[in-house]
Amino acid sequence: MRAPGLALAAAAVLAVEGAALIVFALIELFGVGAGDASSLPTALALIVLTLIGAVALLAFAFGARAGRSWARSGGIVFQVLAVAIAFAALTVQPVVWPFVLGVGLPGVAGFLLLIASARAEGGRAPEA
Repeated sequence: MRAPGLALAAAAVLAVEGAALIVFALIELFGVGAGDASSLPTALALIVLTLIGAVALLAFAFGARAGRSWARSGGIVFQVLAVAIAFAALTVQPVVWPFVLGVGLPGVAGFLLLIASARAEGGRAPEA
């Protein structure tokens, strides 16, 4: 079965976000190696949690491409969190606009694509 265009677009957004989290975790890991962490256990825990989030986003991307409702709902949760983080970043002075836009716009786009994909599916079960 060929995935609908909306599902492919939503999956692409989720996959790019997952890849971005992997890159972020690697940057943080190199920072730990350079001795930039004030607390090594905390830094390592945050890196592991970031990688878990990246794996989840990639799993949601594969599931959304296949039309799975569990992947769309999980992806929507991540998109809502991304938008919330972008709004929270507006309170930091000076506002770091590249971060706000880089997290917020894909979050909104992913949210809208996932909702549109779910509506387009119309509750149909995907073919095996």
